Amino acid sequence: MLQHPRLSLLLTLGVTLIAAAPAHAQLKIYGNTSTLELAPVLLAAKDLYGDTSAVKNGGIPDLFDEDAADVATNAETQALRQSVDHPDLRTILTVSEGLYRLVARRSAGVATVADLRGKRITTAPNTSSAYYLHKLLGTAGLTAADVTIVPVTPLANMPRALANREVDAVTIWEPEIENAAAAIGADAIEFQPPRLYREIFGLHTTAAKLADPAKRREIVAFVRAVIRASERIREQPQEVWPLVAERTGYAPALIERVWRHEAYPGTLVADLLDVMVEEDPFLAPERNRMPRPRAQLAILIDSTVLRDALVE
Repeated sequence: MLQHPRLSLLLTLGVTLIAAAPAHAQLKIYGNTSTLELAPVLLAAKDLYGDTSAVKNGGIPDLFDEDAADVATNAETQALRQSVDHPDLRTILTVSEGLYRLVARRSAGVATVADLRGKRITTAPNTSSAYYLHKLLGTAGLTAADVTIVPVTPLANMPRALANREVDAVTIWEPEIENAAAAIGADAIEFQPPRLYREIFGLHTTAAKLADPAKRREIVAFVRAVIRASERIREQPQEVWPLVAERTGYAPALIERVWRHEAYPGTLVADLLDVMVEEDPFLAPERNRMPRPRAQLAILIDSTVLRDALVE
């Protein structure tokens, strides 16, 4: 059948425009790009958008900036802290779980957790690693008041501070804690009691974003991509190591060595609310507030996005 030249041209242009259109609208995604925990988010962004450039360095605070993020990652510690000022915050997926440990110098007289009394310890204040230190000290009846917290920044300087005897112990997320252990070799003693605590690193958004039907569809699509990426990572972790190395700057061999301390469930872990209820009293003094009741914290977890993402 013959077509009018203009119609033929429009049809040709239409096909070209459709073919060039992205499969998914690109979300504004923020996360700490120096962390191994971000791996499924990086892989999901690559799958959806062709590369990881959509993932900007940041976290939950970026959800509430002028150029607001659509989704952002942080541990449950930061979700609890930020939700005080932003009760609109919602946790929609557990991206990863990180096992923490403390490394100390035997030569500083440390053989047990109780020996940390009076010692100089560096960690990142007001973070999940600080909460891990709180939990670990508690196993020996100690508190932060029984040790000296020494600030060391940037985190990459913590291993050097341990080796130079500026501190007696370090606790921080991977892989800098691995670097700390390597820095002192046989002098290192490690504490990692089983089931004491693990960081629950989540994907977060806001109730306002989820109330926008178009934005919600984009977020659901991204969560679905993170779930699929998590499954691939569990099956073939080496697939994502070069991607993580590229964004974090850490050597692939180091990433492989510490990978056993990370898990990528791609769901909402069942005990998230329990952990938040237990942890909120630790954070409450920071703002001179009372710990929030379980029902109030439960509102911060939205499982409907995961439910929708699991429906093809």
